[in-house]
Amino acid sequence: MPRPQRCRRICCEPETDGFVPEGKADGTPIVLTLDEYEVIRLVDLEKKTHEQCAVQMDISRSTVQEIYESAREKIAACIVHGRKLLIAGGNYRVCGEQEERRCAFCWKQNQEAALPEKSTHLIKNGKGEGTMKLAVTYENGQIFQHFGHTAQFKIYEVENGAVVKSEVVDTNGSGHGALAGFLMQRGVDTLICGGIGGGAQMALAEAGIKLYGGVSGDADEAVKALLAGNLGYDPDVHCNHHDHEHGEGAHACGNHGCGEHSCH
Repeated sequence: MPRPQRCRRICCEPETDGFVPEGKADGTPIVLTLDEYEVIRLVDLEKKTHEQCAVQMDISRSTVQEIYESAREKIAACIVHGRKLLIAGGNYRVCGEQEERRCAFCWKQNQEAALPEKSTHLIKNGKGEGTMKLAVTYENGQIFQHFGHTAQFKIYEVENGAVVKSEVVDTNGSGHGALAGFLMQRGVDTLICGGIGGGAQMALAEAGIKLYGGVSGDADEAVKALLAGNLGYDPDVHCNHHDHEHGEGAHACGNHGCGEHSCH
């Protein structure tokens, strides 16, 4: 039995639901689904990368690629064969209310218009003020060193500089850019991790998640250090295993050995 398709998030429904070529349209109309429309809008019009698009739509980068290729083929067929194009259907949900703050596009617009006292990302001079939700790449109590392959996050809820709740959550096979969407869905605004690639950093930035990378050791202690304003981290952290060769299968990941071959 095939796995059910993940519901794709779109910012809004299109203003126009169809196009007809000048003159007589031949053949059966071609239907462009709303998730296909959204990928075309984000990638071709807004010039977002496939990874950024994946974060915004809460799907994987490979799914974006599949949707993009399907949409481009349909549009090409309409132009070449003179077919009518309809925009309808698809497996999607529209941003709004609680969902709206989790959409990177809408989140940015709302943050620009929001009053300072309504901000939810509140770390000032290293001291926690207000509320925040913080995630740490997690494995057996330690900070897992490979963001793109993390199987678990430990998520902390912070109020007035103190942790009031924490839980360990499984990523269920999500990886790379999809992890930024995974965190954004859970309202996370801050991440502590070890090594992380440039593409994933971009996806986190697009999602509005503050990154503290290049950190190792006990996860709980790292959170305490961050809230106390004395966490040691690497602002230039990276994890790129394709540019260098390493001996005996060990690969540098930020400032730490991670023993893996890819981290994006």
